[in-house]
Amino acid sequence: MSKIKMTTPLVEMDGDEMTRILWADIKELLIHPFVELKSEYYDLGLPHRDATKDQVTIDSANATKKYGVAVKCATITPNAQRMTEYNLHEMWKSPNGTIRAMLDGTVFRAPILVSGVKPTVRTWTQPITIARHAYGDVYRNVEIDVPGAGKAELVFTGEDGQEIRQTIFSFKGPGILQGVHNLDASISSFAHACFQYALSVKQDLWFSTKDTISKTYDHTFKDIFQEIYDSTYKAQFEAAGIEYFYTLIDDAVARVVRSKGGFIWACKNYDGDVMSDMVATAFGSLAMMTSVLVSPDGKFEYEAAHGTVTRHYYKYLKGEETSTNPVATIFAWSGALHKRGELDDLPELMAFADKLEKATIDTIESGVMTKDLALLWEGSECQAVNSRAFLEAIAQKLSA
Repeated sequence: MSKIKMTTPLVEMDGDEMTRILWADIKELLIHPFVELKSEYYDLGLPHRDATKDQVTIDSANATKKYGVAVKCATITPNAQRMTEYNLHEMWKSPNGTIRAMLDGTVFRAPILVSGVKPTVRTWTQPITIARHAYGDVYRNVEIDVPGAGKAELVFTGEDGQEIRQTIFSFKGPGILQGVHNLDASISSFAHACFQYALSVKQDLWFSTKDTISKTYDHTFKDIFQEIYDSTYKAQFEAAGIEYFYTLIDDAVARVVRSKGGFIWACKNYDGDVMSDMVATAFGSLAMMTSVLVSPDGKFEYEAAHGTVTRHYYKYLKGEETSTNPVATIFAWSGALHKRGELDDLPELMAFADKLEKATIDTIESGVMTKDLALLWEGSECQAVNSRAFLEAIAQKLSA
């Protein structure tokens, strides 16, 4: 069988631990036999990030700007324990955070549905897509461990010398401080991305923050969204028969749980991080969620929304069998290949990506799956297999 040819490389960002093992197996079993893969490879595994002083992460983001499509494996964001484990020179920042900031993108995450795995929330019959702002807030914060009594102030000094000063708190003893920021330009890009995505899939768009408490910070998000909607998208939404509305984050949570699904829920950075995991788990599994970062100028980075599955990796290193769900990583590859085919006008590559997704779903619905799905299975009898056997079963259906 002749392999499908690509004309432009996609950016390939390798990762860490168990997902790195799955990454290699997916390429071996599901990509290379069918596609003459053209990729510009970057090793974002923690040892190589440390060796390059994280320059490799910056290089991979710049390559994504150049080629327009990237696919990323899950990576470690180091903490104190990882500093010791990997003997790191520095506690490097989240690669995802760096890439998202450089692309100024919005993350869209949606669950992958299969018959036989029913959502925990019984009213949900359609996927819920989380649109997560990918810049600022706690992910680019500055923190101080306050040693004792004193006054904390928020100070802005303009280039013209103007100074704005506000007391945060007068400490009587030790405590902690955190400073966060965002940019009107980034919030505007986020809003445009959400409105355009909603129009492309013809789904309602919900946006939620806590402007009743955060009367400047969160209220700015609310105002920018409303201004852009009224000036640019209102007529298009009405023509498409879809709705945009704003509500408080706590009200949104209550509405989401009572809903049938089938809409886009736009959230600030941290809210989106938490709510996407909640939605994914309630639909079945964190390993069953697509995730794509979309920049305002049309660059795309596809990834798995979950972590590096450290516990399974330690078992793997001991030679023990693991049953790690690779579906989100498979769909990261299929999403990137489909978008590469779309941008390069390669219908054969797009068709392959669709078939790869169908083969994956068909394998699960035929009763062959990893253990995490087997525990949730409500269909006929199922067979829980290890990761490699699951990928081999998908490869058989894909070949057919």
